[in-house]
Amino acid sequence: MQIHYLEIVTPDVEGVCNTYTTATASSFGEPVPALGNARVAELVGGGMVGVRAPMHESETPVTRPYFLVDDIEAALAGAVAAGAEVAHPAMELPNLGTFAIYIQGGIHHGLWQL
Repeated sequence: MQIHYLEIVTPDVEGVCNTYTTATASSFGEPVPALGNARVAELVGGGMVGVRAPMHESETPVTRPYFLVDDIEAALAGAVAAGAEVAHPAMELPNLGTFAIYIQGGIHHGLWQL
């Protein structure tokens, strides 16, 4: 299992990025529009961590890991068969891959296919 993208949604983007930078010597770039204006840093061994603000009033702070999968449709169907609820169907992000979000046990999970 490999995390490709770790998404952190918070009203304090700058504070979280500054804390991570200080604690880990990581470096966050400028906001990436395709990722909801997340500021992104590279993860050791591949992948990314993105910190962004909520995109609408009802979006609450969350930390959501996106696991890298070979077949996102099959992985999402498997999650649903195991009792998960689809929060966002598979959607392609140009030049980044395809993602989907599901909720199981009150926890948000993501899938990512390159």
